[in-house]
Amino acid sequence: MMMPAGVSLWAEIPVALLLVLSGLFTLTAAIGVVRFKTFFQRMHPPALAFSFSAWCVTLASIIYFSAQDERLSLHAWLIIIFLALTVPVTTILLARTELFRRRNGHPGTDDIPPSITQVKPPPARATDDATPETR
Repeated sequence: MMMPAGVSLWAEIPVALLLVLSGLFTLTAAIGVVRFKTFFQRMHPPALAFSFSAWCVTLASIIYFSAQDERLSLHAWLIIIFLALTVPVTTILLARTELFRRRNGHPGTDDIPPSITQVKPPPARATDDATPETR
């Protein structure tokens, strides 16, 4: 069986930089999860940083496999497309679940925004067509 030839230096450098950048994004997300105090604050670092991290790994994979096969290799785009679709949906579902739990009396219910069905519409304002004497 023949071993594939090595990848050239022009491809290894951006791949290495993208993978290091991916690790830095992941480390930033971990620090954010540890430092923030509330659930809603802790949701954002993983969602954003892991998405950026996944983009870096995907781009590194595309560069590496394109250089190795000596043709454009875009199969890694499927990973980032699925992540781009699922990460926001998962984040919204987690936020709604926590909001539901807080509205039903679970601990940490100090600052809960009211439900949309409980918000009263603002009172009707006078129209601006009136003359200054009638105001």
